[in-house]
Amino acid sequence: MQKENILGYEKIPKLILKFALPSIFAMIISSLYNIVDQIFIGQGVGTLGNGATNVAFPITTICLAISLLIGVGCAAGFSLKLGAGDQKTATKYVGNTLIMMAIFGVLYAIVTFIFARPMLSVFGATENIMPYALEYTRVIAVGIPFLVTINVMSALIRADGSPTYSMLCMVSGAIVNTILDYLFVMVLGFGMSGAAWATVIGQAVSFLMAIGYVFKFKSITLTRDAFSVDFKIWGKIASLGLSNSLNQVAITLVQIVLNNSLKHYGAMSVYGADIPLAACGIVMKVNSILVSIFVGMSQGSQPIIGFNYGAGKFKRVKQTYITACVATVAISLLGFLAFQIFPEHIISLFGKDKDPLYIEFAVMFMRTFLFMVAINGVQAISSNFFSAIGKPIKGAFLSLTRQVIFLIPLVLVMPTFFGVKGILYTAPISDTLAFILAITLVLVEFKKFKQLEK
Repeated sequence: MQKENILGYEKIPKLILKFALPSIFAMIISSLYNIVDQIFIGQGVGTLGNGATNVAFPITTICLAISLLIGVGCAAGFSLKLGAGDQKTATKYVGNTLIMMAIFGVLYAIVTFIFARPMLSVFGATENIMPYALEYTRVIAVGIPFLVTINVMSALIRADGSPTYSMLCMVSGAIVNTILDYLFVMVLGFGMSGAAWATVIGQAVSFLMAIGYVFKFKSITLTRDAFSVDFKIWGKIASLGLSNSLNQVAITLVQIVLNNSLKHYGAMSVYGADIPLAACGIVMKVNSILVSIFVGMSQGSQPIIGFNYGAGKFKRVKQTYITACVATVAISLLGFLAFQIFPEHIISLFGKDKDPLYIEFAVMFMRTFLFMVAINGVQAISSNFFSAIGKPIKGAFLSLTRQVIFLIPLVLVMPTFFGVKGILYTAPISDTLAFILAITLVLVEFKKFKQLEK
């Protein structure tokens, strides 16, 4: 049993390295799909192309929200059942998850393709940006079922104890995407559609590798009975994945409110409507690397926390949480230094626009909006911590604090006093408030651990 369940006895730092690092790399590679597109689009198309990928980005975050709802929810339930020794139910979790990801992936792709224009309008597209955004989105919609499958299967593969294979699935697609981006955009001049097709083809490669793992599970053996639809399991999966999913939904809502506020107040400033949208797209994409680290650390620590909580080993649960938070803050500090010291160098990767107003606003946006980025990961790990121990309501609440409860109201209020620059101040304020709340709730939970141990 010890050979099968190293989660229950191996040293926590070693487990974090084994499970979180591949998860982090996988999430970073996933975010690189959009970043690589943005870099080549910025170089090959220009500022309007950068703005187009920004207003199209909520389509991807919604897709990730669906993926995390299903994938993380199943991985949490799967780990809890394995920790409790209930292999039969763990197998049914996987079978029902495969059905869910296929249905929701196809449905969302159809909705995106049909309603692309009104969706992009809601997401903040200006008249100048809309043609570029439509060209990009209608191709990206083709790859939505691939993207849902990749992210769901990655969570399951990690929970099954094969985090390295999960990482390889992501890496293979990203390499293909990067090569084709250069070929389609820079060499053949296909513009927005070329970058989009490069992404879809890369996703298809990762999809094929991820699906291949269905026949290679180590902890279970899938049978026909596992694929019998059980809506109780669907509900449990959704509840356990809710906090991670809501975090992505919140990111989507923030992006929509940000885009529309930047468009409105930007038009009233010297920067105009298009420059703030393009600058925001670059900053959010760069920050997505750190967000990927936060999510990857959360997902990598989830099976460790879930298994040990199910096995009643509360000291190991606490140690895993603390180790994950410390590692995340240390990594985030490096990002903070890069954003503060080298903003112009980072921005130049996404195009050689020499408009001084564009450079001025982009640098100011990066330095101000990401000023408290070093503590952001604690909230993400805390929300996933509650989901992993089977308390999804607290996890969902924490997921909503930074983006919905704090950030969106500030974005709506502060620019009325400070103009477009007021939008930039909202992030560091909400980051600080969310951090304080997350730490408070986790400390209260740790006190309950002591009672359970007694």
